[in-house]
Amino acid sequence: MAGQESLPLRRLREFQPLNRLTDDQLVLLASRAERRTHGPGQRVLERGVRDGLDFFLIAGKIELESQDGRKSVIEAETEKALNPIARLQPRMYHVTAVKPCEFLVVEQEILNQLLRAAPVAQVEMDSGEGLAGGESEEHHLLMEFYSELRSNQIKLPSVPDVAWKVRRLVDREDSTADQVALAVSADPAMAAKLVRACNSPLYRGFSDVRNVREAVVRLGMRTTRQLVTVFSMREVFKTRQPALQKEMEKLWRHSREVAALSWVLADHATRLDPEEALLAGLLHDIGVVPILVQAEHHVNLFADEANLSHAIGELRADVGTAVLENWSFPPAFVEAVRHAEDWDYECRESNPQLVDVVIVAQLHSMIGSSQNADLPPFDRVPAYRRLGELELNASRSLQLLTEARARVDEVQQLLSIR
Repeated sequence: MAGQESLPLRRLREFQPLNRLTDDQLVLLASRAERRTHGPGQRVLERGVRDGLDFFLIAGKIELESQDGRKSVIEAETEKALNPIARLQPRMYHVTAVKPCEFLVVEQEILNQLLRAAPVAQVEMDSGEGLAGGESEEHHLLMEFYSELRSNQIKLPSVPDVAWKVRRLVDREDSTADQVALAVSADPAMAAKLVRACNSPLYRGFSDVRNVREAVVRLGMRTTRQLVTVFSMREVFKTRQPALQKEMEKLWRHSREVAALSWVLADHATRLDPEEALLAGLLHDIGVVPILVQAEHHVNLFADEANLSHAIGELRADVGTAVLENWSFPPAFVEAVRHAEDWDYECRESNPQLVDVVIVAQLHSMIGSSQNADLPPFDRVPAYRRLGELELNASRSLQLLTEARARVDEVQQLLSIR
């Protein structure tokens, strides 16, 4: 930090989770942090390294390269740069400077200590309701839980092997239907599900398909890839604790409902691929899964459902983003996960995006639920206004979904295939 001007508190507060700290804590953090610069072409982080540091991109542009060769770019002061860069440890990406870059580098343990000491008011939900017990032991336990999630002391779910292989095959331009069918057939249960899906009302042709290759040819490579991932997700929504498994089942039912609504909305109101919308809807709450799994180690804390609900509300977007980044999902899916419950979010693209469909599907899924009272008027939600091809309004939207109820039911049945 010598010879360098400290970042103003306003700038520090733009980063997550630094925005949870008090002014005094931010000053202390800045005094313990390091400023690093890298020139174009310089390696910032190495894949596989466990260094215990968080890197916040202050200025410049970087490229991330995953193990399978996929690349993505992050520029300072954009949505992607709000969180620590490639924060999972061991590192999942090579990170290289594209333009001259500057980073604020913080030891994770120092940041976690500050977060644990942060007053309750700094980690309250938007509703303003604090945790049960105020500055009680429960608050400190919850801060400990947050720090475990932040410092990657949790096991993120992995993409089931067959889904990973099929996604990689389809992403290669020279792959054939025979190769994809062979990869699916390596998992007999998945092969049976794909054939049954192809013969379901959503995809049925003039005659039933009899084997996996015929299913891949009829569905096409992209739809096959999405459906294999969809069917794989059921195995991710699992936990060993009976009480938490009830929460997981509830989460799976809600995710299926949002997925079905996303399929119908994408099909009727956008030019988006309905299967991509289906998968985005199914994944929109994927960040809750690791939280529920980690909650197994904090049984006393989460015996109070309010604490569990609070933790989910605070962490679902960050953890979900981490899961999809770990799975090398495209940015459109990551955006949908991060902003699925951000009713005011306005996408920068001119055409409807997956995030818009998921937000509107969420709104519809919550009508009539206990959360209904907290929902904004539909016409004030930017995502709702962006699905403009049908000139949706509240009554037209409900009419659309009523007319498409049979379609929603068909998609739900598809997601229930065993």
